[in-house]
Amino acid sequence: MKLSKLAINRPVTVLMGTLLVLLLGAVSFTRLPVDLFPELSLPVAVIWTEYPGAGPEEVENMVTRPVEEAVSTLGNLKELSSQSTAGSSVVIANFNWSTDMDFAALDMRESIDLIRGYLPDEAERPLIIRLDPALMPILHLGVSGDLDQAGLTTLAHDVLKNRLERIEGVAVAEVDGGLVSEVEVAVDLQRLSQAGVSLQQLQQALAMENLNFSGGQFHAGGREYQVRTMGQYRSLEEMGGIVVGQDAGGPVYLRDVATLGLQYKEEQVITRMNGEPVVSLSIRKQSDANTLRVATAVRHEIKKMAQELPGELDFSVAIDQSSYISRAVDNVISTVLVGAALAILVLYLFMGSLTATLIISAAIPISVIAAFSFMYFYGMTLNIVTLGGMALGVGMMVDNAIVILENIYRYRNLGEKPAAAALLGSGEMAGAITAATLTTVVVFIPVLFVEGLAGIVFRPLAWTVGFALLASLFMALTVVPLLCSRSQLLQPAEQPEQRRFTAVPLRAMQSFMQKLNSYYAGLLAWALGRRGLVVGSVLGLLVLSLALVPLIGSEFLPEEDSGTLFVNLQLPIGSCLEETDSVAQDIEERLQAAYPEIETVFSYTGTGGTLFETATPEDAQIWVMLVPREKRKLSTREVAEKLRSDLALIPGVDIAVSTQDITMGMTSQGGAINIAVKGDDLELLQGLATEVAQVVESVEGTKEVDTSLSGGRPEVQVRLEREQAAAWGVSTAQVAQLVRTALEGQVVTRYRVGGKEYDVRLKGGEELAVENPAALKNLPLLTPAGPVHLGQVAAVTTGTGPRSISRDGQVRTAYVTGDIFGRDLGSVMQDVQKKLDALELPAGYTIDYAGEVINIEESFSSLGFALLLAIPLIYMIMAAQFESLLFPLIIMFSLPQAFTGVVLSLVLTGKALSVPALIGVILLSGIVVNNGIVLVDYINILRREKGHSREEAIRLAGPVRLRPILMTTLTTVLGMLPLSLGLKEGSEMQSPMAIVIIGGLTFSTLVTLIFVPVMYSLLDDLALWFRAKFQGGIFQGRERGVPGGE
Repeated sequence: MKLSKLAINRPVTVLMGTLLVLLLGAVSFTRLPVDLFPELSLPVAVIWTEYPGAGPEEVENMVTRPVEEAVSTLGNLKELSSQSTAGSSVVIANFNWSTDMDFAALDMRESIDLIRGYLPDEAERPLIIRLDPALMPILHLGVSGDLDQAGLTTLAHDVLKNRLERIEGVAVAEVDGGLVSEVEVAVDLQRLSQAGVSLQQLQQALAMENLNFSGGQFHAGGREYQVRTMGQYRSLEEMGGIVVGQDAGGPVYLRDVATLGLQYKEEQVITRMNGEPVVSLSIRKQSDANTLRVATAVRHEIKKMAQELPGELDFSVAIDQSSYISRAVDNVISTVLVGAALAILVLYLFMGSLTATLIISAAIPISVIAAFSFMYFYGMTLNIVTLGGMALGVGMMVDNAIVILENIYRYRNLGEKPAAAALLGSGEMAGAITAATLTTVVVFIPVLFVEGLAGIVFRPLAWTVGFALLASLFMALTVVPLLCSRSQLLQPAEQPEQRRFTAVPLRAMQSFMQKLNSYYAGLLAWALGRRGLVVGSVLGLLVLSLALVPLIGSEFLPEEDSGTLFVNLQLPIGSCLEETDSVAQDIEERLQAAYPEIETVFSYTGTGGTLFETATPEDAQIWVMLVPREKRKLSTREVAEKLRSDLALIPGVDIAVSTQDITMGMTSQGGAINIAVKGDDLELLQGLATEVAQVVESVEGTKEVDTSLSGGRPEVQVRLEREQAAAWGVSTAQVAQLVRTALEGQVVTRYRVGGKEYDVRLKGGEELAVENPAALKNLPLLTPAGPVHLGQVAAVTTGTGPRSISRDGQVRTAYVTGDIFGRDLGSVMQDVQKKLDALELPAGYTIDYAGEVINIEESFSSLGFALLLAIPLIYMIMAAQFESLLFPLIIMFSLPQAFTGVVLSLVLTGKALSVPALIGVILLSGIVVNNGIVLVDYINILRREKGHSREEAIRLAGPVRLRPILMTTLTTVLGMLPLSLGLKEGSEMQSPMAIVIIGGLTFSTLVTLIFVPVMYSLLDDLALWFRAKFQGGIFQGRERGVPGGE
């Protein structure tokens, strides 16, 4: 009341304070970064080590295991997993959520440095990378033009890449596809052997002769000269003239034993866009850069380069994260505006006064703009989560102003002057709305302690909504009384006659409210006379709702309709790149011809699309971008299911269709279903994984079930015959170097000329082309005892090796992965677990569940604890407000009714219980008590200050508080209604949150209007009985106490 009185007496101060808030908020809004989600700081680091030419088992034993042992002792390490593939090792370290990842990365580097000397010499230095969604490209471009592929690739590497990386906020521009030139040194091994020069000598000579050295300094003639020995090759002729050995005829030059020339590297990745060959450019931003600004700057630079550079360049955008972000953010903003408009319409219909409606509606922009200031100074971004919080709170922001103004309006109808009505009305309700706001804000305190992805994503929502509601409280206690004291509010009865266009609806609304008041008064009197029946009916509804709980599924996050899906192809392992590309091209043509929903098709042949995955010729990934959601009838998931059924008819190729994960795949790997089968023997693991996959496939709702050990890669094994090798003086390293040089060659140095750099690859000549495994036996090998063929010192056999070896917790692991359709993940995994529990496993082998189901368990457990903590906090706030232990207990009886409404809303809409829905339940627990606070507080005022009996106070308070209760409920519900529909991009994640709040609040309000007065009378009787029996006053405070009995 003092705050309201101060505001009424100091109007200029209030005006200046309000303008200051608006000014700071407007400036903050223009500077807020815009992104899709809040910053995702994941406690995950990756150790990536390349070991060229090594198979999965060699990589596992020589690299992966030592790295795992080195980092397994680090503090706060939660779990360790790895994947060993041909040529690379990836070790993933998951830390606890509270871990400082900067220090963790430093500890990892120190541990890796200790074992660096024990890793193979051929292995590259291990790279430690923090797993961050910022690693994912924000733009994928396809570059084409009238240049040939080689010229286009050179332009992309030398010009486009450099210009794009100079843009502020761009971390790296990665070039894929096209033809890349290199210097090929094709060695004639027969001539090399005759000259008595080994491959190792040749490799060392090429590398050591291509160096510049500093020779020091000297002074002459008053000048200082720097002396440098220049050895870098200036031409291929000079390179061919280096001496690589000596024979009887004199020095042996490189050109005598090898042919030098510029050639194109063997293609490992082929990229196409809408059927046309392109060079791919992937743009990654810096972790702290603004996605929209970086993407805008990149598009601007692209336009400049298209005009300035030769070749009629055409830059086609395949994927643009900023486009989806912009649409999603704009859609959420429009949802906020529609919700605000609906709330204002309700206000006008109830109040019947344009002036009163405008005064209340002012709470929305003031609160929102004030929240922008907080977001800016707190370092938050404008994203679909924080904006979703605004959309959720837009109806609640007017609740405090409604209660205050409605009470002031009531005093004006009783004949009070504007200033007196403003002072009396605001003072009477100040305590109630303060308690109501604090109960809503306090439920966010436990959310701030929630760990995991749920905490990272939704903590900004808690801050945003909480601050906006506090701003709306301050506005209701200052601005609303001030405006009411200066405004000649019109009487509702006069409104319809003066506004021709709104006369009919306003008269209808007045008539409806009069009838509703009369009906409610009679119903309340009836309920007070049949308290047992009312309590029994409400408890019966609660029990019935509990019976509906099994019908509700569970999922981690709702699926976003991002308009992007992936078609992953896998031909039989060992297929060549050309064969894979032919199949991919056929599928691309089908997609473009048969699906009007598809806008762009971008393909990568030679890669499975997984982060840190090496090129594999039998894999391809096709990115399919759909037209915006409003231009198509089918959702992304429905298009994916249609594609899945159509492409399943293609023989000889394994096809998996998936939608884009909103977290960009950073929270789980391999799909919604992820089951880990652990053991030591790979063959036994493969059999068990196949058996588990068959069980999963038998469960309804599972799709595209696969195992990580499905099929091995054909391989040729060259094993040294120890006795023969010792007799000829041959080592395993010599054999490995010979085989590698003959097949793919080795990059031994770099050739720099004309501002360009080329790899120098030492490779066997055409006469050593290996057409079949038997041809390896004929490779010539120089030994100290003379030249021999490889088959004389080694056995060459064929077999099958693993494509990759996964480990989890330093134990070999086979993953069974799959997707779901038509059912929620929770119910699917329940059925899967029931069937797998009956599966008998060999000793030492286990089945664990990973991926999204673990995220569900951890998040639900954490949020459940937050909900349990929020309930006593709500009670404490109300107990402090009423200075009583009894009255908060009466109001808390509205919480079970909210649970009934939540269950009914989820069942009727078919939504699963997810993290956003649980956040909505937590928020709902603080909202539903507000109506009870307003009602019970006014009952106490009538009893304490007006001298009414309990029954009289209840019967008077109910109809008087009916209108503000209905107004606050309807503004909150209608404000969230557009968000609950989830019809636009960006609103899918907040939709379950809005649905549970609407369902719980609506049902709780209807029941609260009857049930809370009944419980008030029952518990008051109980308190009187206790007081009479024990003569104690613990249930009623002295200052807030009310007369007992009637």
